[in-house]
Amino acid sequence: MNCGSSSIKYQLFDMEKTTVLAKGVVEKIGLHGSFLLNKREDGDEVKLEGEIYDHQQGIEYILGVLISKKHGSLKSFEEIDAVGHRVVHGGEKFKSSVLITQDVLDQIREVIDLAPLHNPPNLKGIEAMQEMLPLVPQVAVFDTAFHQTIPPYAYTYAIPYTLYKKYGIRRYGFHGTSHRYVSQQACEYLGCSFRNKKVITCHLGNGASMAAIQDGRSVDTSMGLTPVEGLIMGTRTGDLDLGVLTYIVQKEELTLNATNTLINKFSGMLGISGVSSDMRDIEKAAKEGNERAQLALETYAYRIRKYIGAYAAAMSGLDVLVFTGGIGENDVSVRANSCAGLEFLGVSIDAERNRKTTGGQRGVISNEGSQVTVVVMPTNEELVIARDTMEIVNDITQQK
Repeated sequence: MNCGSSSIKYQLFDMEKTTVLAKGVVEKIGLHGSFLLNKREDGDEVKLEGEIYDHQQGIEYILGVLISKKHGSLKSFEEIDAVGHRVVHGGEKFKSSVLITQDVLDQIREVIDLAPLHNPPNLKGIEAMQEMLPLVPQVAVFDTAFHQTIPPYAYTYAIPYTLYKKYGIRRYGFHGTSHRYVSQQACEYLGCSFRNKKVITCHLGNGASMAAIQDGRSVDTSMGLTPVEGLIMGTRTGDLDLGVLTYIVQKEELTLNATNTLINKFSGMLGISGVSSDMRDIEKAAKEGNERAQLALETYAYRIRKYIGAYAAAMSGLDVLVFTGGIGENDVSVRANSCAGLEFLGVSIDAERNRKTTGGQRGVISNEGSQVTVVVMPTNEELVIARDTMEIVNDITQQK
């Protein structure tokens, strides 16, 4: 389960075969035009439209379609062994996925201020599912958990230390399930140990982040207290001189809400290009001679290169570089431009391998002689949630 403010994404796994029996989404919760779209593994697809007023009703729709005779994948709710929930922010309290108890729910509520847009709907989804399936164990999988191994010198901001102690203001990082999954999968694919390699993972989508992973542990990541810091994203600024922000606020006389909208919704690739937040639209415009679109692409790749260099320095070396996410998995030019000029680090891309590795394929795109192996690895955050959930529930069952 992945509950947003007005949506619910879900997948139903058969973990014995590691197959997806069904997946879908509920959109426009509480808004006009609500609907549920469910796709079954055999190709059956159904779209149910109707007024879906809240997450409780949305989950009722989901469970209803999963056991329906015509479109369902289950005979009854009793076939559901466990439910895993994506929770965006676990603060400093959660370093791994956990079985959901009342105490866990209370602690998630305590860090709502750190993720006011994400944690409340995550909680709504958990509580709605608990009400529908009260006897089924439920697990919380946190976006921030994988990055809890980052050392203090890497997560501390140069603000009065009392503010960190008072409000928990520090680097937390996000996309943790994706960074963990693709770094492990890349090493497995290459036949090497995840536990003794220096890996940089680039999760490039509308939201984008990078992580430095040394000996299987995250040691730095580009997103910070919020998902705004770091790489240039579809509509988010990424790294920004705070003086620029205060200058804009003063000149434009912006409110706090308007400032938040500016840095989250109207900046990034959209802000630079003036074309779109979608990389495909920007690349099309650049090919047609749009100079701002060309500038956006150059700036985007340059920021990625800077982080690759920085993280190689932080780990005193680099063995594996991984690209993932919608852009990272499919955009040949972004990968090539992000690695251009990194030969001094031992990064050398094979143009033909890079060109052929798209559309959800995994593969090595570096040259045979490249000291750093560059890999494209499709991410699967839902599978990580399912695996963590199964592992925790199985451990509890064995203890009993």
